[in-house]
Amino acid sequence: MALAFGALAIVDFGRFGFSRIIDQRGGDIALALHARSRPASDRVVFVDIDQKSLEDMNDLAGSWPWPRSVHGEIIDAIERQHPRAIVFDVLFNEPDIYRPEHDAAFVDAVARNPNVWLAMSLNADGEGAWVSAMPAGAGARPAGAGVRDARVPLMLPLVVASRPEAMRGGLINFTPDSDGVGRHHSLWLERKGWRFPSLPAQVMASLGRPLPPQQRVLLNWRSSWRHVSFADVYLDSLRERPQRPRDEFRDRIVVIGTAAPGLLDLRVTPLSSTYPGAQVLATAIDNLDRGDWLRELPRSAMLPLVLALIGLVGLGFARQVTAGRLMAILIGATAVVLAGGWVLLGRGTFVPIFAALAYAWAFYIAGVGLAYLEERTKRLRTSQMFKRFLDPNVVSDLIERGEFDHRNTAQAREISVLFSDIRGFTSLSEVSTPEDVVALLNAYFSRQVDVIFAHSGTLDKFIGDAIMAFWGAPLEQPDHAVRAVNAALDMSVALETMRGQMDGLASTLEIGIGIHTGRAVVGFIGSSDRLDYTVIGDTVNLASRVEGLTKGIARVLVTQTTRDAAGDAFDWRDVGLYSVKGREEQVRLYEPLRKDDT
Repeated sequence: MALAFGALAIVDFGRFGFSRIIDQRGGDIALALHARSRPASDRVVFVDIDQKSLEDMNDLAGSWPWPRSVHGEIIDAIERQHPRAIVFDVLFNEPDIYRPEHDAAFVDAVARNPNVWLAMSLNADGEGAWVSAMPAGAGARPAGAGVRDARVPLMLPLVVASRPEAMRGGLINFTPDSDGVGRHHSLWLERKGWRFPSLPAQVMASLGRPLPPQQRVLLNWRSSWRHVSFADVYLDSLRERPQRPRDEFRDRIVVIGTAAPGLLDLRVTPLSSTYPGAQVLATAIDNLDRGDWLRELPRSAMLPLVLALIGLVGLGFARQVTAGRLMAILIGATAVVLAGGWVLLGRGTFVPIFAALAYAWAFYIAGVGLAYLEERTKRLRTSQMFKRFLDPNVVSDLIERGEFDHRNTAQAREISVLFSDIRGFTSLSEVSTPEDVVALLNAYFSRQVDVIFAHSGTLDKFIGDAIMAFWGAPLEQPDHAVRAVNAALDMSVALETMRGQMDGLASTLEIGIGIHTGRAVVGFIGSSDRLDYTVIGDTVNLASRVEGLTKGIARVLVTQTTRDAAGDAFDWRDVGLYSVKGREEQVRLYEPLRKDDT
């Protein structure tokens, strides 16, 4: 499975990037947390056309959009404090045909203040104007050699078209990533072979600030901005004695835009799904001015990390490390990776680590899940197999405790083996119908097996009308001989009860039970398709021979080794020495008696 995850990661990080969304979402959390450690900029001031401004300016300027002269007046008011630049995040692309005098006042203000920059927008469709006819202030440049003139749908601030020197600006296009979240700023956009610079790039170029060579940069967000209400600045400028600080805009870049919800200039960013577009522009300007935009490692550079993490988890599975311990190791590795990513982020480099961590955890969860399913399957298989031999309740308890399973190999154990056989069963079968014989056997076996299970015995098999059982495996039972003898005596009692409760064949049943204690090989024995939990060895053969000697002597007989192993738990009647087929020495046999029966 490690190879499968590794191959998937190679394909993902090398080409397709289908886990990119994980890096994006995880990166958003990291960027938002990092922004909290960055205070408001001391270089950029945001003059906000907020809801307060819309209300306070209503009596003086009417409803939005205000006459353009209002913007001209605020330009003059701010310029008196000598800012580095005034940047409008407001489009002035359509002249006001009903109030041309106000447009003229605005144009004059922009023309006489060369550090004022206006917003432009590159549309996705439309025919547009010829690039060759656009003013130099639009900043259009050919993207390569041999580029021909073309029509491009660039929205220019046509309000100032009468004064070409006032046509200074750049693009304010919001360029979201593949998931619709804006994390980057594009320094230029290309259309039909032409490059159009962004408004922040134009401003920085005019201020002599070096620009990054790449087309876009990852924004280094701030927790807040120095925020000034447009109405407060404008109305204060109308007073004979202004009350606001005289140097609040000195040597700063002033961004004029809107955060009022009703004006709908809200964007989806790592910080918020309703982040003011003007503050996105302010972030780009601040980053480029300071040169502290985030350097971003490509996702392909994370391939060694993801393979190393997959290898770590795979090694844990290969060495059969417990799931809990492997989880602790993976948590530690995750903490190290996250800490490293955080340190690098603080130093200005964003590392997309989250998909790599997701692969490692997905591999761990898949591995643990498969191991659980495999273990559960094996437990069910073991349960089904052992329930043929043991009390089902005992089986479930022992499997949960992990005391045995079907994978255990056969082993030599000290056990006590019991054989029980019906006397004269062949004669009974000859005088009875097959249905009566089967019904009798089922009733007899049910009672006898219940007795065996009640004494924690293991049912080996039915051999015709005979029962084979043993004690001492798979459970460790130091008193296995005592349990076997008790079971034999209770099997005798169960037979008497059955004979008293049933008529016909049942009333004439007689059995013999033989028990021998010794070492035998115990375990699952058979083919890969058919396994039986059984015992083999001389101990089994002798127990069978002892059962055959019970006729005419006693219903239950045990060997000397069983008597010695059971000790004083019973009274014993010595029935003498007997020759047993396959043994040169005679075997001494005993009839067990309960102490309260003597």
